[in-house]
Amino acid sequence: MIREVSKKDLEQCVSVIRSSFRTVADEFGFTEENAPRFTAFATTLERLLYHYEQEKRPMFVYEEDGRIAGYYSLCRQSESECELNNLCVPAAYRHRGIGKELLEHAVSEAKNMGCSVMNIGIVEENTKLRRWYEENGAKHIGTVKYDFFPFTCGKMQKRLVQDRGAV
Repeated sequence: MIREVSKKDLEQCVSVIRSSFRTVADEFGFTEENAPRFTAFATTLERLLYHYEQEKRPMFVYEEDGRIAGYYSLCRQSESECELNNLCVPAAYRHRGIGKELLEHAVSEAKNMGCSVMNIGIVEENTKLRRWYEENGAKHIGTVKYDFFPFTCGKMQKRLVQDRGAV
């Protein structure tokens, strides 16, 4: 079941985000020393509280048997664009379609916000994740390299409304 996050969920959301992104960190050799701003290390209760209370970001969890088995949030970037943030599923819940359900839910929520484009950032070297987003309708639109990350940031985009026959 997907539901909106309540303030009391935030601590558990931090744990789910950090543990989910930790598997990526481990796979690609990211550490708190070489990538302190990577989601696995940079997500804190204070940060999520700020997103929740100050930015009023829509935040959602996938819940199973009272446990959070997935998470995402949306950040409005302009009148027509938003960014999908921290879509994640802990390792124990992967390969069961939860990520796809969360992505579909995020698309629906973004449309409800009036957005026609959803931007997605990924670790470019994570070709498995890139393929997954592409299989789910996102297009790769470029890369950015930041000095503070030991990886390249891939930029993806998913169009949310029909545009001259394209989805």
